[in-house]
Amino acid sequence: MNYYERAVELKNETIAHRRFFHKNAETGLDMPKAVEYVMDELGKIGINAQKCGKGVTATIGKGERCILLRADMDALPMKEESGLDFASQNNAHTCGHDFHAAMLLTAAKLLKEDENTLNGCIKLMFQPAEETLEGARNMIENGILTDPKPHAALALHVAAGRMPTGIYMYNDTGTMMFSVDGFKIKVHGKGAHGAYPHFSVDPVNIAVHIYLALEALVAREIDPHKACAITVGSFNAGSAANIIPETAEISGTIRTNDRESRHILVRRMKEIAIKTAEAYGGDADIEMISEIPPLICNGDLVRELASYIDELDFPNKTAHKGIEASASEDFAIIAEKIPSAYFYLSAGFEDERGEHSAHNPKVMFNEDVLPIGAAIYAHLAEKWLEEGELGLPD
Repeated sequence: MNYYERAVELKNETIAHRRFFHKNAETGLDMPKAVEYVMDELGKIGINAQKCGKGVTATIGKGERCILLRADMDALPMKEESGLDFASQNNAHTCGHDFHAAMLLTAAKLLKEDENTLNGCIKLMFQPAEETLEGARNMIENGILTDPKPHAALALHVAAGRMPTGIYMYNDTGTMMFSVDGFKIKVHGKGAHGAYPHFSVDPVNIAVHIYLALEALVAREIDPHKACAITVGSFNAGSAANIIPETAEISGTIRTNDRESRHILVRRMKEIAIKTAEAYGGDADIEMISEIPPLICNGDLVRELASYIDELDFPNKTAHKGIEASASEDFAIIAEKIPSAYFYLSAGFEDERGEHSAHNPKVMFNEDVLPIGAAIYAHLAEKWLEEGELGLPD
């Protein structure tokens, strides 16, 4: 089958999928509308879908060879200002995950139509809660990487901006996206009246010193050749100007493109928080909000799958290698466990509609990318089952 030509024939159907997800945008782990829609649509084409944790999975074909195709489905808890007539009234798909889910639904239809010729098994993964960095782990804990066990994995992500569709981007030599370790440090002190500070153990003072010490970590303890960033985005304490509170709380993120730097920064963040609090007479509790490694794909697999994209004939096809982003992606957890590949697909416009980037309330994505993405999912899966070697069982 020519997957791109067939995907173009199904473009209006894919657009309908995308607009359903977009209009009914849901966030986090609990996505009842999206889950029901995916299961119903897969059922219509003869695919028996099942819930996997808070997401949905299904298989197409049979055999020992197995590749996982993953699409995230969640939106962001923000107001949409796109002006689209199918805009969401609650949350907003400003990262393009509605595209991913729609493309994978159409890819599933393409592959189901070709099921008798497949040389193995394709496992679908419709994932919630990527934005909150919970969804991949939730589905892993509920068996997405077992029964059947996939030997390779593929994920796609659309990109907005002033660029035409047809561009595909990847990294086969290094880190594609940064790690993210979100932390919350709660400092416990002793409250007092502001007129009698000597009766207090001031948690605000302790938290300030923790913040300043964290700012020095990247500058003085990390190899300057590595890319790292520590951000404290929240600092909360007290409710009155003349009262020293009992507690203060700071929260932030640690991001890096290097596994060893990540290990150092997370360890030192914890040490600094605890020891600084002790030095000033208080104590500190640390909660890890997220623990996502850098997204480092398997270079051999990425190059193999990229060569399959070269076989597809879609407009303006252009490859960009070596892409790296300081944003994070919980598909990295899967990439740590099995050989994985991740591609960005341009979904922008060359006019004013491409002015805004992802996570902006006015961002717009080009629906012309939908048949491209659906075809890439399907063609790469079929070809890997037929020719792929990396990650296969002995």
